[in-house]
Amino acid sequence: MKMVRVLAMASSTIRPFSSMASSPFAATFSAFNSSRRFNSFDFTRGMNSKTFDYNKSCKLIRREGNVISTITVSNMSQGSTISSKESALEWVKRDNRRMLHVVYHVGDIDRTIKFYRECLGMKLLRKRDNTEERYTNAFLGYGPEDSHFVIELTYNYGVDKYDIGSGFGHFGIAVDDLGRIVDLIKARGGTVTREPGPVKGGKTNIAFIDDPDGYKFELIERGPTPEPLCRVMLRVGDLGRSIAFYEKAFGMELVRKRDSPEYKYTIAMMGYGPESKNCLLELTYNYGVLEYDKGNAYAQIAIGTDDVYKSADAVKVFGGKITREPGPLPDIDTKITACLDPDGWKTVLVDNIDFLKELQ
Repeated sequence: MKMVRVLAMASSTIRPFSSMASSPFAATFSAFNSSRRFNSFDFTRGMNSKTFDYNKSCKLIRREGNVISTITVSNMSQGSTISSKESALEWVKRDNRRMLHVVYHVGDIDRTIKFYRECLGMKLLRKRDNTEERYTNAFLGYGPEDSHFVIELTYNYGVDKYDIGSGFGHFGIAVDDLGRIVDLIKARGGTVTREPGPVKGGKTNIAFIDDPDGYKFELIERGPTPEPLCRVMLRVGDLGRSIAFYEKAFGMELVRKRDSPEYKYTIAMMGYGPESKNCLLELTYNYGVLEYDKGNAYAQIAIGTDDVYKSADAVKVFGGKITREPGPLPDIDTKITACLDPDGWKTVLVDNIDFLKELQ
């Protein structure tokens, strides 16, 4: 069956959700509420020529330590260009970036929503069914989208199964009582593929579960955190090359790196802040494995930026491939650009001001 790739949706109102005060996850996950409106992005459509006021500024939410603060940012001029590595590095270092959400496909969206809410304690932030284009989107997570990393599920009508491939690894969720959460998941019909215990080559207690579509979730025992959805793991063929690319092209920092010769793998944690308070990208290199099958299930990560034009230029300078030239999406004028890293993993960069305007 031919798959219709739809990576986002049109405007929708966030549906209300109840407090988690009575949930068994209440001690593990902080409860949040949001009643904002949000227009998501259809990355498959062409660009229009509508005008935009580039002189306006907006507040960008950032998390530093235990404080969530705001930074005033201004929308950059269209068509900004970067031609040298020096200017690209300078831009990337001062850009305001944050991981926004991860996108992937599922075969039964209602089944997946039920599992994430009942077994993982997530909230359904919003959902939209687009009958004309034959897809449904749902956003789930542990807090509002203007300050938290969330999941975007995509269901394409008539497609009930996807190939996850061997390149995608897992998502990570931080919990404060691993044994209790695993017992809860078992009681509610979830599949536990690795019982709680120390990680190979380390001391942190973890467990693994599968969701209904076969996506793996690593449950990581740690203290309370403002960002329980804390990891996205992807496998790469050259870790040094990937670290350099994500540092230079995306402005991420190498939070930590760990080599496990006994188990023949190395991991690098990349992101925009401390591991205890932010979602990180976990890049994994398995000794001697240079390529992976990416399948058609996992789609991309979205990252916020002050200027998609300069960000696209920086990606090009540092060896990335642009798959969608920077510019506004039709109807909503939200500026984006899409690119591939050296291993072919896709990232979409989204204009910060446009993103926050969509949340108003």
